Amino acid sequence: MRTVDVTQADHYKNAVYPSPFHSRQKELNQLKEWSRWSDYLSVPAYWCESMEYTAGRNACGVFDLTPMVKHLVTGPDALAYLNRLMTRDVRKLKPGRVGYSVWCNENGQVIDDGTIFHLREGVYRICSQEHQIDWFMTNAVGFDVNIFEDTHDVAALAVQGPTSCAVLKDMGLNGIENLTPFGLTCFDFEGFELMVSRTGYTGDLGYELWVDPDHAEVLWDRLFEAGERRGILAMGSQALDLLRIETGFILAGVDFLPAMEAVRPSHTRSPFELGLGWLVHFDKGVFNGRQALLEEKESGSRYQLVKLDIDGNKPAQDSFVYTKKGKYAGTVTSAMWSPSAKASIALASLEAPHGKPGEEFEVEIYYQRELKWNRVMAPCRVVKDVFWNPPRRRQTPPADF
Repeated sequence: MRTVDVTQADHYKNAVYPSPFHSRQKELNQLKEWSRWSDYLSVPAYWCESMEYTAGRNACGVFDLTPMVKHLVTGPDALAYLNRLMTRDVRKLKPGRVGYSVWCNENGQVIDDGTIFHLREGVYRICSQEHQIDWFMTNAVGFDVNIFEDTHDVAALAVQGPTSCAVLKDMGLNGIENLTPFGLTCFDFEGFELMVSRTGYTGDLGYELWVDPDHAEVLWDRLFEAGERRGILAMGSQALDLLRIETGFILAGVDFLPAMEAVRPSHTRSPFELGLGWLVHFDKGVFNGRQALLEEKESGSRYQLVKLDIDGNKPAQDSFVYTKKGKYAGTVTSAMWSPSAKASIALASLEAPHGKPGEEFEVEIYYQRELKWNRVMAPCRVVKDVFWNPPRRRQTPPADF
């Protein structure tokens, strides 16, 4: 197990760990700015958010995933436990596969979302935004399971973009092109085990690499050597945020308030209110929040998370959404000017019954130019499809860009 020196921290909760890739990140971080993601130092942008975004869409962007919170679930009742905890039917997730899911409190409100890795029979890893060990342990009563947070024991890199598969082949991962979306496999790489999953947070062709922290620097070096002629570039969290908005992926604490953090329960959201009703499998039996979600399905939801196509070129971050008659309809949760869609786009939480595709609204945008604040009411409309969803995302084998 990797140990972390926290002797200079006043308290363990204030410790900020350097990533296993920190030495390599530090060399590339021209802006010399660092942010905190969970318990780790993270890079907002290495030198240019726009160029890093462009690498993720047109070549290969590499993002340090190590700070993502990871929990290992094992034991005879691991499957039964996860099926009780999650809204989706985990029984359908076979070994060697990855599945997206959410988990709720007893009121059917989302605590967090994340991915479930079925590593092998009876062994699962849950990756999420928030620390969940207390909640997971509380819900383990009566189940023969072992739950361990192994965030510090696994280093990870997201390798995303059209040249990502070609880069991994050049790195020596023979057969990587045969890995299907949401599949995972292991390689013997430079004398150590490297796990690769065809997953990501960009809505594009991409992979995530998982390795023991002791081998992190070697993995980084080999990856960037292999990707040099294919436009590989380190990518910070700001660029990743742009990529995920384009493909309609939600972010805890931004697009919804995790139920465990809410002071006012009315400010939380259910899976249906986040557009994730397809993850609620009532036919699998009892799971956390099932009764409340059944009642919501019968009576209707309070909100709907939608995608907005907005006129003009001003990002509508934190804007209010109004009907054509000037009545409040909801709030923008994430927004950007999309270079790929050539449009101002946003995710927004609208009050029921608003949110049907094609429905038109106005967003109230404030922007600053030369210390002067300006206000514009920009027309917008709800769209059904995400703004970025290329065929290469699903193609197996991917084209050799």
